[in-house]
Amino acid sequence: MKYLILIGLLALLFFVLGFKRARPPQPPAASKARDSAPQDMLSCAHCGLHLPRDEALPGQGGVFCSAAHRASYEAEHGGGR
Repeated sequence: MKYLILIGLLALLFFVLGFKRARPPQPPAASKARDSAPQDMLSCAHCGLHLPRDEALPGQGGVFCSAAHRASYEAEHGGGR
């Protein structure tokens, strides 16, 4: 009788562990909503590269794809207002 109970408990343990492994982890709801929302695309004022709004660097004369392009553009165009 005690072997039947032991076998039953082991079978239950393997079933629970197998069930947890079989399901893929659910992604967080916040990242799913952030990834699915479209973003405005902006063009670098120096080279014309298109990039998402949240990756663009603001500067005098527009937005830029990198700090080097922002510095180069501002040096070429007077740097001030």
